Amino acid sequence: MDAGTVMDIGRQAVQVTLMMSAPLFLAALITGLVVSIFQAATQINEMTLSFVPKLIAIFITAVAAGPWMITLIMDLATRLISGIPTTIG
Repeated sequence: MDAGTVMDIGRQAVQVTLMMSAPLFLAALITGLVVSIFQAATQINEMTLSFVPKLIAIFITAVAAGPWMITLIMDLATRLISGIPTTIG
């Protein structure tokens, strides 16, 4: 196993991590923006008002994107496990 192989495996792992976290981060970002606009318009400054909707949005996004995320991580795991004989020998 040379340095190029290790770097390629690390790049794939980081890429999959970013792809899996992007929908959740975007859901939290959009929900936070909507809630902050609502708070600015109504002058309600309650911390739970921003936390609970983000939590719900992330949960709904995780349920909706869950099968895609599982497929993504399973593909990476399959590639890594099936590539063991070629990286060792």
